[in-house]
Amino acid sequence: MSESPSRIDVTNPGTGELLGQVPDLSEEQVITIVANAGSGQRAVAAMPAHARAELLLDVASRIEAARDELARLLAAENGKPLGQTQGEVDAAIRIFRGCAAEATRIFGRQIPLDAVPGLEAHLAVTVREPLGVVAAIVPFNYPVELYAHKAAAAIAAGNAVVVQPPSRCPLSLVRIDEMFAAAGAPRYAHQLVTGGVRVSQLLAELPGIAAVTLTGSTTAGREIARRGAATFKKVLLELGGNDALIVCDDADVDKAAEAVVLGRLARGNGQICCAVKRVYVHEGIHDRFVESLLAQTAKLSVGDQLLPSTDVGPLIAESAAVAVEAAVGRLVADGATLAAGGSRDGAFFTPTVLVDVPTQSPALAEEIFGPVAPIARFSDIADAVRMANESPYGLQAAVFTSDITRAFQVAKRLDVGGVVINGSTALRAENLPFGGTKETGGYREGIHETVTDLTRQKTMVVMGAFA
Repeated sequence: MSESPSRIDVTNPGTGELLGQVPDLSEEQVITIVANAGSGQRAVAAMPAHARAELLLDVASRIEAARDELARLLAAENGKPLGQTQGEVDAAIRIFRGCAAEATRIFGRQIPLDAVPGLEAHLAVTVREPLGVVAAIVPFNYPVELYAHKAAAAIAAGNAVVVQPPSRCPLSLVRIDEMFAAAGAPRYAHQLVTGGVRVSQLLAELPGIAAVTLTGSTTAGREIARRGAATFKKVLLELGGNDALIVCDDADVDKAAEAVVLGRLARGNGQICCAVKRVYVHEGIHDRFVESLLAQTAKLSVGDQLLPSTDVGPLIAESAAVAVEAAVGRLVADGATLAAGGSRDGAFFTPTVLVDVPTQSPALAEEIFGPVAPIARFSDIADAVRMANESPYGLQAAVFTSDITRAFQVAKRLDVGGVVINGSTALRAENLPFGGTKETGGYREGIHETVTDLTRQKTMVVMGAFA
């Protein structure tokens, strides 16, 4: 990607091919877009719930009709293998349809005032109303899916949405924005703002934005929260992760190794916030686990993300691969042994397995955003849980064991937002609450949760209703 004062070039990270351009918006242009969004929000709020649902269903059908085109465009601009981008577009379709259903079941409550002496004759009810204009800041790793979580939920709840696509791979969302217009969405109800960090900062600062929802790094989340505080806007953050996978001595070794391959090395090119980023293996099965992991890793194909045979494509940019290379170098310098991979070619980074990783290595505490699996040993499950919890992040974790009692005991003690038993941490179903503790942000995103969070409660009291 290269930038000019007014345009951003979007390229294939593997080949450098120019795929398109988007505007690099000025502050004045962003301010105008946000101001216009106010009228769009009033129009969306005036739509009955069934009409908002119909709009989202219409867009979902248009995405479905263009599914293969969108998946290919997303693979080209993002670097993920084509089969995975097809799955991402499918997820977005389900999210739009799920949010359409949620639009028709945004419930209030009747609160019994006879719980308070002297108020027995009165009636209280609550209703949920839209917040206003929602800013959705979308990351590069799963842009179509995570955009859907934010934008579809915002519209379902009666808000307008201003979307900032990732600057390195915005073209798929530009295409979906056109679908909103074709579906007859109210003018200014759904708008894109393309550009860099200053655009994100403006979305957090401008008083015309009622809420900001961000998926991104902890550093970015902290800055957006700080800037949003000045106008008391609602800030919803789903941030970084350094997910641990614990393999107990009674685990199915091959399935645990497969979870690392599929949940770290061969999904999203390792660029997933909930990927398996640290593996703690009981010393009694360590060697068998590593043997299985290396055998499975050797079968992975690295190359052109548009070929069906490719398992791992290029990272989002060469600079991202350089950062991964440096992180692997720090682990090796701290005493880890490189068992597989570790080489870089431009934006490509070969799937990498590191063994004998020192658990106190500062590099192990980092969130490495690429296809790297660091393996450390443990002898006591309590130590494994302690090491997993020592991370400043708390997104998800996983435990492999054939003892269901042990599995739930470990799950309860892990300070994370979600625990997967006998599976990879890289699991996200759109109807589940997803998010974490500590520096992961504390928010939970999901079809029901996000629609609800993008509304506010109003209480209405009818005096003497039961007099």
